[in-house]
Amino acid sequence: MCFRSLQTLSFATVEAEAISGSQPAEVQNLVQGTWKGSSNLNTIVDPLNGEPFIKVAEVGETGVQPFVESLSKCSKSGLHNPFRSPERYLLYGDISTKAAHMLSQPEVSNFFTRLIQRVSPKSYQQAFAEVFVTQKFFENFCGDQVRFLARSFAVPGNHLGQQSHGFRWPYGPVVIVTPFNFPLEIPALQLMGALYMGNKPLLKVDSKVSIVMDQMLRLLHHCGLPKEDVDFINSDGRTMNKLLLEAKPRMTLFTGSSRVAEKLAVDLKGRVKLEDAGFDWKILGPDVQE
Repeated sequence: MCFRSLQTLSFATVEAEAISGSQPAEVQNLVQGTWKGSSNLNTIVDPLNGEPFIKVAEVGETGVQPFVESLSKCSKSGLHNPFRSPERYLLYGDISTKAAHMLSQPEVSNFFTRLIQRVSPKSYQQAFAEVFVTQKFFENFCGDQVRFLARSFAVPGNHLGQQSHGFRWPYGPVVIVTPFNFPLEIPALQLMGALYMGNKPLLKVDSKVSIVMDQMLRLLHHCGLPKEDVDFINSDGRTMNKLLLEAKPRMTLFTGSSRVAEKLAVDLKGRVKLEDAGFDWKILGPDVQE
């Protein structure tokens, strides 16, 4: 199968097949609409040959303030809600349409599949499954579907003139922390769910695999995602914990180890949703093809 070269992938800043010790890729941070590097580089080693092949610009404890300020600018009513900027529901329907179309193109799906394989021990079929699920997710939220997701309800009261109304309301500033075992599917789906309903998310992906979401965010910007809507950070656990304590997000969604989950539940006083499973994931067996 033949795929077109990197030049046709206008969003991409790396070429999955070409990343190597002699041509290392760089992962940046995104804050307040601007991609930024860092002098503090975490070097990721190529699992195939041991060469350092990805340089991740990590934010240190002294560099969290811009991210704290960015989250603090978002009120608890979010970037949009049923009463404010409802046209943004349609904006995200358009973004989803374009993203679904791009991910359906063989050269784009192959790019992300190969990129996942460079940082995660998965077969081509397993890595492609992440891209396929993500593409189908975007298809599900094309057009008016984001607006329909925000559907409200009303309940008749028990006397004349009384009614109860319920609305799908954003939290406002939120944080999403995702693990290494699904570099694209978990962060992409969780991120878009937060954005659809008007939240302002800060996304942190495990640095070993964060290059995948770095490139996915660039694809979404290409599809019309406002750059100020999402912040993206690379850091160690201590720095991230400091950021969470200072920023006080109204909700944190954490997927990862149960030890960290238990600490976050205490530190964030319960303002956290957890999907924890210890440090257990998958063992490749003879049924990979199935």
